[in-house]
Amino acid sequence: MADTIFYSPDIRQTQQLPEQESQHCVKVLRMKEGDKLTVTDGAGFFYDCTLTHAHHKHCLVEIEREISQPKTWNFYLHLAFAPTKNMDRTEWFAEKATETGIDRLTPLLCRYSERKELKTERLEKIAVAAMKQSRQAVLPEIDTTMRFHDFISQPFNGRKFIAHCYPSEKKQLAQAYRKHENALILVGPEGDFSEEEVQAAIDSGFEPISLGENRLRTETACFAAIHTIHVINNI
Repeated sequence: MADTIFYSPDIRQTQQLPEQESQHCVKVLRMKEGDKLTVTDGAGFFYDCTLTHAHHKHCLVEIEREISQPKTWNFYLHLAFAPTKNMDRTEWFAEKATETGIDRLTPLLCRYSERKELKTERLEKIAVAAMKQSRQAVLPEIDTTMRFHDFISQPFNGRKFIAHCYPSEKKQLAQAYRKHENALILVGPEGDFSEEEVQAAIDSGFEPISLGENRLRTETACFAAIHTIHVINNI
C-alpha cells in the first residue's frame, strides 16, 4: 500500500480520481504516469493502482489489486447530535469520530439548538480526510439535519441512549452498554435537550444515561460517548 491514500467512491467503475483528488495528486504531490498509488472507495476496499494519465482535473489509473478492508469494529455505532454554534468544534468532533470509528452521524435540530442549519458538505470532506489519514477504507454516513421528533420515531436495531443533565435516575453509559451491541446515542446542544424532548425520547425507547459527573461541551460529550463504546468493545 502506498503512503498516500486517495478517495474515489466510483473507482471500480471509472478508474478515475475526482477533481479535488486529481489536483492533490498532480499539483501537490507532483505524481507522474507510472507512479504507484492507493485508492479507497470508502465502502471497505483499497485499490493498488498505477497512474496512467496525470491531469489536475481527472487522473486516470489502472487497478492492479483490490484489497478488502472492512471496518475494524464489529458493532454498529450511530451518534445523533445538536451541532455547536462554533462550526470549528463540530468539525473537530467529526474528524475525531471518523478516526476513532463511527458508522453514522446525524445532526439534530432541537428546541435549544444554537445552530439551526448545517451544510454537511464540509463535514463530509473532513470525514474523507480523517478516513484517509487513519488508513481506513470505510467512510461514515453523514445525514442532513433532522428534526429531533422526526428522528426519534425512526426504528433502530440495537440499544438507544439519550445523554442529558437533568437530575433523574440514570446509569453511566459504561454501565448501561454491553459489549458488541449496536448503539444509537443522542447528545444535545449546550443548553441540553428540553425536558419534553428527553421524555419523548424515553417514550420512544431511549434509555437515559450520564457521561460523567462533569458538565461537558457538546463535542466533548459526543467524543466521550464514542470513545466509551470503543473502549468497552476492546476490553
